[in-house]
Amino acid sequence: MAYKSDIEIARAANKKPIQEVGDKLGIPGEHLLPYGHDKAKVSQAYIDSVQKNKNGKLILVTAINPTPAGEGKTTTTVGLGDGLNAIGKKAMVCIREASLGPNFGMKGGAAGGGYAQVVPMEDMNLHFTGDFHAITSAHSLLSAMIDNHIYWGNELDIDIRRVVWRRVVDMNDRALRQITASLGGVANGFPNESGFDITVASEVMAILCLAKNLKDLEERLGAMIVAYRRDRSPVFCRDIEAQGAMTVLLKDAMQPNLVQTLENNPAFVHGGPFANIAHGCNSVTATTTALKIAEFVVTEAGFGADLGAEKFMNIKCRKAGLAPDCVVLVATVRAMKMNGGVAKGDLGAENVDAVKEGCANLGRHIANLKSFGVPVVVAINHFVNDTDAEVQAVKDYVKAQGSEAILSRHWELGSEGSADLARRVAEVAESGESNFKPIYPDEMPLFQKIETIAKNIYHADAVVADSKIRDQLKQWEEAGYGNLPICMAKTQYSFTTDPSRRGAPTGHSVPIREVRLSAGAGFVVVVCGEIMTMPGLPRTPAAQSIRLNDGGEIEGLF
Repeated sequence: MAYKSDIEIARAANKKPIQEVGDKLGIPGEHLLPYGHDKAKVSQAYIDSVQKNKNGKLILVTAINPTPAGEGKTTTTVGLGDGLNAIGKKAMVCIREASLGPNFGMKGGAAGGGYAQVVPMEDMNLHFTGDFHAITSAHSLLSAMIDNHIYWGNELDIDIRRVVWRRVVDMNDRALRQITASLGGVANGFPNESGFDITVASEVMAILCLAKNLKDLEERLGAMIVAYRRDRSPVFCRDIEAQGAMTVLLKDAMQPNLVQTLENNPAFVHGGPFANIAHGCNSVTATTTALKIAEFVVTEAGFGADLGAEKFMNIKCRKAGLAPDCVVLVATVRAMKMNGGVAKGDLGAENVDAVKEGCANLGRHIANLKSFGVPVVVAINHFVNDTDAEVQAVKDYVKAQGSEAILSRHWELGSEGSADLARRVAEVAESGESNFKPIYPDEMPLFQKIETIAKNIYHADAVVADSKIRDQLKQWEEAGYGNLPICMAKTQYSFTTDPSRRGAPTGHSVPIREVRLSAGAGFVVVVCGEIMTMPGLPRTPAAQSIRLNDGGEIEGLF
C-alpha cells in the first residue's frame, strides 16, 4: 500500500478560516491578529481577560531517547489532542515552533506527521509568523550595542576578553562556532574572539518562552549578563540600555500563534528552545493561556524524557507554577528493536526478543517520570510493520513496570486511531493521581543539583568537573544565583554523554565542559561532553531535496 507523504497530506487539508478555529475556544474575532487566513496571533488583551478562569488538565507528552527508527512525539501530541476532541473533550495542543536550521539539516520539521499534523505545515516549518526572526534580531541588536559601547569609549569598563554574549543565527553553520570579529583596523573596533549559537539556544529565546508578559520580558532581558569587568563584576543588558528596544522587537513575538490540526482542532505553536542545548518547552504564555480556555491541554517536551521532560518539570513547571496531571511516554516497536541491537535496515522483520531487550530504555524513562510523582501512560506509536507479538511484548513489559501501554494508530487514522489512548489519558488526568514535585529544591547547591540530575535521571556514577567549573558555580551562589534550576546541555541520543550508547547504560560518568549563567532566563546551563550549541549540517542535508515544483508548491519538507 502506498502512503502519502506528510506534505502531500498537509497540502490536501480542508482548513477552516482561523476565526472559526478561535470560535471553538471562545476567542472573539477582534482578539485574533491574522497572518493570512489560516494562522493568527492571540492578543494580549484577550490573554489578560481569561486569567481568572479555572485551569484545565495538563498532559505532557514525552518520549524515549530518539533513534533513527523514529518515535513520533509531536505526531502523538497532535493525535492525542484530536483524539480527546473526538471523544467529546474540549482540548487543544501546545507545541514548539520549528527551527530553520534543522529543517534544512537532518531533523526535519516539527508539525507532526501522517494524519496527525498541525497545518499550515510549510509555513510552520519555514518563516511562520516571524517569531524566530524577531528573536534573532533582538539578540543581534544587543550584540551590536555591546560592541558599539566598547567602541565609543567603554564607559562601563568592560573587559573585552570577557564578553560572554555570543551571536546567533537560525541556521546550522559549524564554521561560525568560533570566530574573530572586528578585524580591519581602528574603524571597525577592537579585534576579539566571539562565536555563534543557533537561535534556539539564545537566552532571548528562553526568556520569551518563560516570561509571563511584556513587563516580565523586559525585566528578564535587562537581567541578562553580557560581559564582565576587569574586577570580574558583571555587566548586565540593562547597563547597555538595550532591553527596551529588544522588547519592542519582541512585542508581537510574545503573542501565541493559533493554528489548527488536520481535524480543525485548535493548536498553539509558540516558542522553540531545543531540549538538548536549551530547556525544550513551548512558551509559558501559550501553555497557561491554553489551560484557561480548554478542558485539556496536550503539550510536549523536546527529545527524550531525560532531557525534555526533566526540564519541563524542573524548570518550566517550577517557574510557571504548573503541574502535569498525566504524562504520556511515546515509544515505538521499531525503536525498542533498535535499542535491542537491531540494525536500521533489519527493523522490518519480526524480532520479539530484540523488543524485550530494548525495553530497558523505556523502563528507565517510566521510573524516572514516576520519581516526579506523576502517573505515566505509554503510547505505542504504531508503524505498519509492527506485529501483534511485538506490540504485546511492549505492553507486557510496561505492565510489569506498574504502568499501562496503549497502541495508538493516529499517524494512519487520525483521531479514530488515538481514541483509546485519549480515553485512558483523560481518565488518568481526571483521577487526581498526580502528586507532582520537582526532584530537587531551590535551595540545594548548584553542583548538588547537577549531581541529582546525573545520578537520578541519567543513572550516572559521578559528575566530572574541574576546579574552575566548581569555583564558578560557587561564585554564582555567592552572587545570589544559587537558587536557580539547572539546564543540562547533553546529547539527546543516550542517557550518557556518548550518543552511541543506547538502552539503559550504567557505570558511566557525566563530564562537564563548561557552565553558563542565564541570569535573565533564570537557570544555569551545564554543557556536557561534546554537545554543540551550534549544530552542523549532515553530509547530505535535507536542503538538497527542498525545492518549488512546477505548480509553485514546496517539495521536500518533512
